Amino acid sequence: MLETVKDMASMGRARLALRHARATGRRACTRTAPATALWLALMAPEVALAVVADQPHAAANQAGQPPIAHTATDYGIGHAEAAATVAAWNIDVSPDGKGLPAGSGDVASGRKVYASKCAACHGATGEGGLGDRLVGGMGSLTSAQPVKTVGSYWPYATTLFDYIRRAMPYNAPQSLSPGDVYAVSAFLLNANGIVPDGTRLDSRTLPKVKMPNRDGFVVDSR
Repeated sequence: MLETVKDMASMGRARLALRHARATGRRACTRTAPATALWLALMAPEVALAVVADQPHAAANQAGQPPIAHTATDYGIGHAEAAATVAAWNIDVSPDGKGLPAGSGDVASGRKVYASKCAACHGATGEGGLGDRLVGGMGSLTSAQPVKTVGSYWPYATTLFDYIRRAMPYNAPQSLSPGDVYAVSAFLLNANGIVPDGTRLDSRTLPKVKMPNRDGFVVDSR
């Protein structure tokens, strides 16, 4: 009975440690009885690992010794990634154009890139096929059958660049050069009647393109 009471008290401390760890992003550090260790392993394996690993530290503190400082290498898990690897994935583009790379592309060049890299899925003119429809749908968003395309629905032209660069073409994402992405973006915006023939886009001009549905979204203040 006494052991059961001890386990219940320990589990109470573990629950508090778990709640604190999840709220702060820190590791949960508490001494655990066997039943508590089992509870943690079932409820939160990632915390249970930290608790078990912290047992030597807890024992040292219990003995009146000074706290042992935690370091990033306590568990010997993971490694610092090379800057070049991080940079390869750090390619997001903000609505205001922050993050756009150097380079440029025009409508004519984009038509050629689209035909060779995109048309097989999205149709010769962006009408859709295996992939989504990309052109048309203007004025349909308030109808019973809204057609959501790059032209009718997307609020920012920079989002088009970000998506193409990051995820297209489907069979070889991130294989297009920045110039090709600018060009395909120009072609699709032109096909939707948003920019005229002869338009050349770059990091300066792309953020200035105003999409038809720019004001169709509201900020969620929650």
